[in-house]
This record gives sequence, C-alpha cells and structure tokens, in this order.
Amino acid sequence: MTHEAIRTGDHDASATVAEVFMTCLARARHETTPFDYWLLKGALRPLDVDAVLALPLAAPGNPVFSGRRESNNAQRIFFSRENQEKFSVCRRIADGFQNKRVRTAIETATATDLTEAQLRIEYCQDGPGFWLEPHTDILVKKFTMLVYLLDTPELATAGTDIHEGPPDFRYVTTAPYGKNLGVIFIPSRNSWHGVGHNPIKALRKSLIINYVARDWQAKEELA
Repeated sequence: MTHEAIRTGDHDASATVAEVFMTCLARARHETTPFDYWLLKGALRPLDVDAVLALPLAAPGNPVFSGRRESNNAQRIFFSRENQEKFSVCRRIADGFQNKRVRTAIETATATDLTEAQLRIEYCQDGPGFWLEPHTDILVKKFTMLVYLLDTPELATAGTDIHEGPPDFRYVTTAPYGKNLGVIFIPSRNSWHGVGHNPIKALRKSLIINYVARDWQAKEELA
C-alpha cells in the first residue's frame, strides 16, 4: 500500500487495521483545551466499518436513559472472545489493536503507558433520546477512543461533547460525528465529556476502544 493511498483515505486491500489506524493517529488534530484530545478521520478500514454495521446484533430493547451506560449493562455488546469467534470483523479489529506497533504509536502520541493494559472494545447502538452526563472515565481506563460509524444527517452533531469541570461543567464543543470519524483522550481527573448537549435524534452507532489496567474486574468484556 502506498503512503499516498493512506493519506487520501483510499485504502486498498493490503492495508491492515494497524496500518490504517497508525496513519490516522499520525495525522490526528491535537486539541489541548480544556484537556488533551485528538480528532480522527479514517480510524478504521472502511470495509471493517461496513462489516460492523452489518453485524446481526440488535440495538438494546427498551433502554433506560439515565445519563450512564451502566443502566443498560445487561444489553451491552463487546468484542469479547466469544464474539470474535462468531464474527470475523470483531477478531480483525481486536487483533489490529493488540498489535505492539499500535500500542507504541499510542504511547508516543499521547504519553500514556499501555505496558500491561488489556484491550476492551464496545459496540454501542444508542437510540434517540440517549444522553450521558458530563463525567470522567474511571482511571483504571488508560486510553479511550470513540469511533463513529454512520453518516446519518441527523447525527452530524451527535459526537462526544467536551466540557470543562466543576462546578458548572461548561460545554465547550462537540467532536464531529460521521462515518469513520472519532476522538481520543486519555482518562484523567479533568477529561470531562458527555453526550446529548445536542439532542440525539436517530440511532447513534459507535465503537468505544479502551485499554484498561490489569485489575479491570469485568473480564468477560475484554478482547
């Protein structure tokens, strides 16, 4: 695969998950206010985005919108070992982010330490009305990346909201939502973010890719 093909996003069949992501990370737009985050374009191979969207996994039924994902824990979908055995795209993406070069690229770009971190990937299908209150990810998470999956016009403003911290959690901006766009941040005590400053009007699909510490309790979620 040529570097020109990577730069333009015209990935050929020889591009790997790892190669595409590392190129995306290298050209990501780094913002520093109110905390460090990176805006992404072309985080995954287009064929893998399409394969995720084709997965025969229904959106949660009768979800509870409480401002927290854990309110629907029983219906959450992860790229677990079981789902990797069932669906080749889950295995491909998980293998790509297990690649040592990917971890090294993330560590270099974000100054985080993934030496003993474990991979966790969640497939989210959030219905109209979904929202998340401003929060910081728990510090057992070492890295968070959101990859958005759809080009639905009603979702153009449905990306992750960036906030300042207490006492008023002032809204700052929203990461652009669109097919294969995304955002990275390193969980910290000031990485306040949420969803729903702009109301969610259609089914919002995304992947959440985390590296988590060894003491992560929910082992069944890990890739």
